[in-house]
Amino acid sequence: MSLSLSERALQVKPSSTLVITAKAKEMKSQGIDIVGFVAGEPDYGTPENINKAAIKAINEGFSKYTPAAGIKELRQGVSDKFAAFNHVNYEWNQVVISNGAKHSLTNICQVLINPGDEVIIPAPYWLTYPELVSLAGGVPVTIHGKKENGYRVTAKEIEEVVSEQTKALILNTPNNPTGMLYSREELEAIAKVAIEKDFYVISDEIYEYLTYDGHEHVSIASLNDEIYKRTITCSGVSKSYSMTGWRIGYTGSTLEIAKLMDSVQSHQTSNPCSIAQKAALEAITGTQEPMETMKVEFGHRKNYIYDRIKAIPLLETLNSEGAFYLFVNFEQLLGREYKGKELKSVNQVAQILLEDYKVVVIPCEDFGFPNFIRLSYAISREAIAKGVDRIERFMENFK
Repeated sequence: MSLSLSERALQVKPSSTLVITAKAKEMKSQGIDIVGFVAGEPDYGTPENINKAAIKAINEGFSKYTPAAGIKELRQGVSDKFAAFNHVNYEWNQVVISNGAKHSLTNICQVLINPGDEVIIPAPYWLTYPELVSLAGGVPVTIHGKKENGYRVTAKEIEEVVSEQTKALILNTPNNPTGMLYSREELEAIAKVAIEKDFYVISDEIYEYLTYDGHEHVSIASLNDEIYKRTITCSGVSKSYSMTGWRIGYTGSTLEIAKLMDSVQSHQTSNPCSIAQKAALEAITGTQEPMETMKVEFGHRKNYIYDRIKAIPLLETLNSEGAFYLFVNFEQLLGREYKGKELKSVNQVAQILLEDYKVVVIPCEDFGFPNFIRLSYAISREAIAKGVDRIERFMENFK
């Protein structure tokens, strides 16, 4: 008998964003003057009121196991936030607190998906979605959004790929990597399809607070009772409160689904970090001023990087509406020569930017759009300016 490993695990791709981010941090630690447009996290520190709440919890000895789905105070705080901001009524026991929104999404896939179930994933998508579906035994079904629709998919496009095996749709708004939002009208049309075809909607709203230029974030579960019953709403404190390392995410769902996620999580991780839960409670229920300040600054950075990138010949992008990313099309470089060598892929472009111009970017092959690069503007204005200057110098090779 020969020993073997899980085929499912062996098929999982490492997260390219985390690999590239680690590379950028390593280069910086070596004293290399690099600009990293890779950040999937704000450059701001966690607000002081949140830090103080965590320190208070430590000093009070709040270091024991908590209920698997989180402490009641935090679940109630999230319930109140859902009602006030998302206009969705989830009672406290319909809320499950997890170890980051990625863990929340993992729980959702584990309780919804049976082997062979299909999950529709609009592209461009966060690269983790297909992996989570596959790990749960499901089959990712990809639809590609079109430029003329801001790379969003339409209800009609979703309906065309629905089959008898369709179990769910993953919807991400504001979107990573495009920064685009789905409007209320678009969500109403998608909800109609989900109700008629009877499938779940996994709504990833982690960037919900980070919207710009008057764009409104709408939660699909808020539209009517029928879509509410079919939706699992997922969010967390990582992005809006600059708490990526604290690892607190949460879901709102029907009580039946919440109980199942609670049960699964109790065997996987026991409970989310007790101290981080107290910090998250302060984030959600305390002053929102630091978040609003950060959001305003991100808006200024967005406008600056958008104006700079759109002015560069051969590059195309859309003005993002939320999150903190710019989705840039580098397709017009393919087939051209750089230092006597033909450019055959955008991954190759990213490597040149790293090696020759000390600019670190995220190529979007793993996001379903191989000819694009994601630029994060969750870095200082000075770093953005320096990095775009270097991209411009690179692009001068193709005049």
